Amino acid sequence: MAAQTVGRRVLDVDAIRGFALLGIFAVNVTFMASGYPGNLTIDPAFDSGLDNVVRTLSSVFIDMKFYVLFSFLFGYSFTLQMDSARRAGAAFSSRMLRRIVGLFAIGALHIALLYGGDVLTTYAVVCLVLFLLRNVTDRTAIRIAVGLYAVVLLSMVSSSLFLDSSAFLPEPAEALANGEQATQALLGGWGSNFEARLAGLPLLVLQAVSMQGPTALALFLLGMVAGRRQWLARISGNEPILRRIQWIGFPVGLLGSIAYATGGGNGNTLAVAASVATAPLLAAAYVATLLRIMHNPRTAFVRSALAPAGRMALSNYLAQSALGLIAFTGIGFGLAGTFSPLALFGFVAVVFAVQLAGSALWLRWFRYGPVEWVLRWLTNAQRPAIVASPRHQPPVEPTGPTPAGHDTVVSPNTVAEHRAESR
Repeated sequence: MAAQTVGRRVLDVDAIRGFALLGIFAVNVTFMASGYPGNLTIDPAFDSGLDNVVRTLSSVFIDMKFYVLFSFLFGYSFTLQMDSARRAGAAFSSRMLRRIVGLFAIGALHIALLYGGDVLTTYAVVCLVLFLLRNVTDRTAIRIAVGLYAVVLLSMVSSSLFLDSSAFLPEPAEALANGEQATQALLGGWGSNFEARLAGLPLLVLQAVSMQGPTALALFLLGMVAGRRQWLARISGNEPILRRIQWIGFPVGLLGSIAYATGGGNGNTLAVAASVATAPLLAAAYVATLLRIMHNPRTAFVRSALAPAGRMALSNYLAQSALGLIAFTGIGFGLAGTFSPLALFGFVAVVFAVQLAGSALWLRWFRYGPVEWVLRWLTNAQRPAIVASPRHQPPVEPTGPTPAGHDTVVSPNTVAEHRAESR
């Protein structure tokens, strides 16, 4: 196995984060491009058989899976921050508290200026809880994570069985009218878009408290355990566990996803519970598959392509929101309500391809993404150098295994640098 040692930079964490970034954008763009999805209804202009097939495939393979993965990686990177502070001889507590405040501030600006479906503010609040739990044992962390997930699922199942959801959801005609109104708000200027995001804050807070926050904390804790054990730093791609994860994760995860898609999606609490329960298994199967692909000499280029985007994921996440604002709202080109589900996937593919190329180019000249640089400055209370010296150039991916039999990337970057650069 490839051990993570000084002088080596393992790119798997960056590459998986880049992969998660693609899935997050594929979900978010549907809400950026139309007011109908946020009102749990379908735009009548895009209700053909093909449109519905594309929506169903998205519900099965994408929706709610990449938030899980992103949350797990956040917890994993939390341990890298701890190790970075320890190696630098700095106080981790003050560093992390400044980082949490900075992340919350960036998230608040994200909501105010770009997109109402922000996750950064939720992550910042939940990270504060993770910070308080940072010294628990692995067993305790796993028990808390399982308990949180169980509570969320129990509450969802109970509400679906004992509460009449129709009392809280609008009638179909009202939902369509609300969707049209929301789309028109997108087509307005700064004022109408800001008002719409402000009006959506109560729902954002409710979702964060009832589901996103607790599930994020559960996955933060699991990611923290994985980070402590350096699971993603010891992968060769041939581990039997990866195949077992695929054999279990794909059938169980897809079964839950199909139940979610055919059960009414976000409009049915029981269907959402099925997805929440099985999404971690499907996300794990995705990761196992990606790791096997990236550690195969014939497809190792996938890691080289994804890693730069993942290394500056925060900048890319905000850039996606900015591009959505420019493309779909009246502040920019005003294309809200004009993209079919299939066309939106094309838009996502083009934007992400540009981000892959742009991230690789940026990191040839700079050590961090622009927003990562700002957050690092806030975290360390010291302005970091941003221009890359030759030894900070992105590592070149080998075409095959290293002479020692490992396919870990050898780079002048130290592990300490990699951990300090991780979000």
